[in-house]
Order: sequence, then structure tokens, then C-alpha cells
Amino acid sequence: MEQVAKGRKYKDIRKRIAFLAQHHTIPARYMTTSDTTKTLGNILTLGADYLEKNGVENARVVCELLAERLLDRPRLELGLQFELVLNEKQLGAMRRGVSRVAAGEPVQYITGQTGFMGHTFKVDSRALIPRPETEGLVELILKDETLWKSDATTVVDIGTGSGCIVISLALAKPNAIYTGVDVSPDAMALAKENATQLGVANKINFTCAELADFIEPETISIIVANLPYIPTAEYEQLPVHIKDHEPRGALDGGPTGLDIVASIIDDATILLAPAGKLFLEIGEDQGEATKSLLSDAGFTNITVAKDLPGKDRYAIGSMASPH
Repeated sequence: MEQVAKGRKYKDIRKRIAFLAQHHTIPARYMTTSDTTKTLGNILTLGADYLEKNGVENARVVCELLAERLLDRPRLELGLQFELVLNEKQLGAMRRGVSRVAAGEPVQYITGQTGFMGHTFKVDSRALIPRPETEGLVELILKDETLWKSDATTVVDIGTGSGCIVISLALAKPNAIYTGVDVSPDAMALAKENATQLGVANKINFTCAELADFIEPETISIIVANLPYIPTAEYEQLPVHIKDHEPRGALDGGPTGLDIVASIIDDATILLAPAGKLFLEIGEDQGEATKSLLSDAGFTNITVAKDLPGKDRYAIGSMASPH
């Protein structure tokens, strides 16, 4: 009878392990066996190992982001806290966070925040998660000193989403006049929350509308846009953590990926002032096609700039200067 009981016990354990693996739930014993295994350093290692086995990229960074939020300490300072013993509530929160990431949820939506241009932005499923590539777009605009010589510089951010672009510009160049535009009321609400949180709500006019409906022709100095530029066929192949969680309207750019971009280029020719500039984030294989669209629309001084990994990522065009 003892042999039979042991056999049943082991069979039950195997069933439990299979269930946990299927439902991406981390066994509690991985994080609660002793004070030694409850240290932050050990929890980060165990969590990263678990995520790697579930195919999550940058698993260690993901665990550090969860711990940063949980402990309310900068990620870069976590290395000084590796011997910190987490309590049961903290262990439970880490387990739940790691399990959700393993199931495909973006870590930024779990923590409710992400860093962008040195600032912390609130993020959730109402808008696209800000990417490092988009920081490069903001930096290109800030580096162009010809655009900032006047206090009357007017900036419009199209498809503002979380507001990360226009808010970062307003924080860096507070004397300009800013407008954030989006057709999604949910995204617009999130952008307003971020502007309030970062202290620039009174510097930005957020409008939920189509661009051409409320802006006078030839009045804008800078139009910046990180629009949906992923072709529909490629969108269908995106990883789960993107396709199943981030809003499709912020990603799917139509059959060519440039359907919405082409429309905004046409609008920009009407709304930009003479010598005004259009800044676009684009897909890495869309440089030549975007240059053609800009040229056909009458833009001059057209350039395609690369992101940090060296891929085509930004297209810039100018309206002709007055003679």
C-alpha cells in the first residue's frame, strides 16, 4: 500500500507541474523556501531563469523593471539591494508579475509605467508603449536649432498616444506652442494624465480630432508623427506581447504600411508654414518609399536618418522657404 501511495503522490506532483507550466504560474517554493532564497538578488535570478525558459527576451531586465516598480527604487540602484529579504507580500507580487509576463503581457502594462527621454510616463492598453526608437525622433527635433530661434515656434504631434513626444518636447523647450492630436479618446485621456503628472498640462493643447479640422493652413513650424507604419500582413505576425495587448490602431499601417503616413504628408503640405519641417518615424525598409512620397508632395531637403542600431527610422522633409 505504501508503494501505491508513493506512486500516486508522484503522479499528482507531475500533474501539478504540468498545470503550472501550462498556466504560466510560478511555483511558490521558487521564491519562499528560506530567507536566503527570498533575497532580491536570488528572486531576480530565479525569475529571469523562468522567463527565459518561457521564451521572454531580456528576461533579467524585465525582472528588474518589476522589482523597480515593486520596491519604488531606481533600477540602476537594485544592485545595491541584492541582499534585501522580500516579505511574503512582495514575493507574491513578483510571482504574479513574472507569471503575467510569461503569459505574454508587456511588462510596461504590468508596472503601469515606462521611461522615455529621462521621464516616467504612465502607460496602459489605451496607447502604444513608447519605444527607444522614438526617443531618437525627439532628439532629432531638439538638435535642429533652426527650429527653436523663435518663441513663436508651433509644434503639432500627430497620433500623440501616451503623449510622450509632445510632452518631452514641451519639457525641453517650454517656450514653444504645443498641440497633441489623436483620434482615440482613450489615448487622448492618457496623454492628458501624463501631461498633468509631468507638469506641462498648461503648455499643451490636446485635441481629439482629425488634423485638418482645426488647424489653420501654413501656421505650423514643426509636425512630428509616429504613425502606424507596420503593413497589415506583418502585423498579423507580431509577437503575442505586442499583437494581443497593444492597440492595433497604433500599429497597423494598412496594406503597404504607409497608408496613414501618406495621408499625413498631404495634410502637412497645407498646414506647415514656409520653412516648416515634418518629422516622421518609419519602418526600417520604408526609407526610399517615404522619400518618394515627400518629394511628390513638394517637400525639399528630404533626408532619412538612422536609429542607434543603424536602421532607417526617421524621414524629414522641409517646406520651401519664402523667396
